[in-house]
Amino acid sequence: MSGGRNEELRRVLETKKTELATRLDRICANLRRGYEADSKERAKQLEDHEVVDALGNEARHELAKISTALLRLDAGDYGICVECGTPIKPGRLEVYPYADECIDCAEFGEHRRRHS
Repeated sequence: MSGGRNEELRRVLETKKTELATRLDRICANLRRGYEADSKERAKQLEDHEVVDALGNEARHELAKISTALLRLDAGDYGICVECGTPIKPGRLEVYPYADECIDCAEFGEHRRRHS
């Protein structure tokens, strides 16, 4: 990949990383808030916290994928499938810039997880 393209990719990844870190900070602040004394309200808050916690886990996972993509960009491995070693199609990387698998390997992995 060209140097200009790498810098553009780095900018996209860093921007997404900053957005996710900000979202994760808000999620964590939300989870640290106390509960209401009213038992019905507390039950609703507990349910809400479960949803918010799941969103936080998703954001942490996405942040890890972005960090890995940045390391792969530095190493010159960005855009190469970690499973089969073939180039990841540009369209996939445009939609999912931290993809580390080609679509075939990603679909196979998803199929394997569903049937395990």
